[in-house]
Amino acid sequence: MSINRSVNSQLLAANQQTINFSVHPELVEGFIRGFDSLALRGRVALFFLFLCVFSASSHAAIDVYEFKTPVEEQRFQALMGELRCPKCQNQNLAGSDAEIAKDLKKRTYQLMEEGKSDNEIRDYMIERYGDFITYKPPVRGSTYLLWFGPFALLMIVVIALVLIRRRQVAPAPSLTAEESARLTELLKRSTHDQ
Repeated sequence: MSINRSVNSQLLAANQQTINFSVHPELVEGFIRGFDSLALRGRVALFFLFLCVFSASSHAAIDVYEFKTPVEEQRFQALMGELRCPKCQNQNLAGSDAEIAKDLKKRTYQLMEEGKSDNEIRDYMIERYGDFITYKPPVRGSTYLLWFGPFALLMIVVIALVLIRRRQVAPAPSLTAEESARLTELLKRSTHDQ
């Protein structure tokens, strides 16, 4: 007990020097004695058990897919990069943690396991979720505006700028000798009137 008191007083002295405030020795002794108690050890063990359980459940949430070859894994990753999450909208399936993205990843894996080609998988997803699911929608009547709209808008802007520029640069007609003499006479009169 006397050894504990000397260690406690040394700890107290060190704490006072580094922290610059005083602590009652009874509190320090109580803290050190309390840490040795069985109840506190049980609480600390329970806390670490709690952390382990929740960290294990977060690792269990990560979907792991096993592929027969590295080529299949690359194919899967390429599809995940091409397909867009319907919920996140501007994020591909590979980067999304939304539930629907997890379902689509799982369904893509199942379709690959069934032997479907990349085009068949894309067609399945487009049929189910529309053209929005892909970053590269197919060219057809319903997507003409999407594909050709930016080019048409660019052409309209270029044509409008050319027409505006032509109107601004149009040169003034030159004066004939008779008109030039008349202008000089008018200018002389206006300076005499003032």
